[in-house]
Amino acid sequence: MKKSVWTIMICVVFLISACQAPPKKEMTEESHEVAAPNRAPITTSFINESGQKIGSIEVRASPVNGLDLHVKAKGLPPGPHGFHIHETGVCEAPDFETAGAHFNPTYREHGFDNPKGHHAGDMPNLEVGADGQIDVVVNVPNVTLKGGPNQLIDQNGRSFIIHAEADDYLSNPSGNSGKRIACGAITKEMVK
Repeated sequence: MKKSVWTIMICVVFLISACQAPPKKEMTEESHEVAAPNRAPITTSFINESGQKIGSIEVRASPVNGLDLHVKAKGLPPGPHGFHIHETGVCEAPDFETAGAHFNPTYREHGFDNPKGHHAGDMPNLEVGADGQIDVVVNVPNVTLKGGPNQLIDQNGRSFIIHAEADDYLSNPSGNSGKRIACGAITKEMVK
């Protein structure tokens, strides 16, 4: 009789422990992206070659894939413009060379049409209206806010550059998109 009581008690303890919810996992940099769509967006200003504020860019993790960038700007030349993520979060007018090269952590060539490409920071051309304004959301599927080699936020930060001309989606290093005419920087201090 004692043996069967002990067997029943062991079975009850086993069943109770098996039915309990699994322990909650600590949030790591890799798991950050799962929760990120619910967080507040990171917003920074676009400045032009004169250092004047001409708009903003709002960055948030996409609920589907990568990042969604809400770009709003005015005072730009109408037509298509190359738009890229650059490797350093510093925007010093007038030429924005402080933003560095394209964000390219996997060392690929430039351009969506390049068979060897493309950079993580390559994005579709922006189409500025006849009134010099743009208000559009751009998805960047291969970049994360934090975690992994394609993370936007690290010790260097990143910059978003609008170029004077359209990106041809092929030529190295920047698709013949011309000079840098607007810049918006994201730094690690902006992420809480």
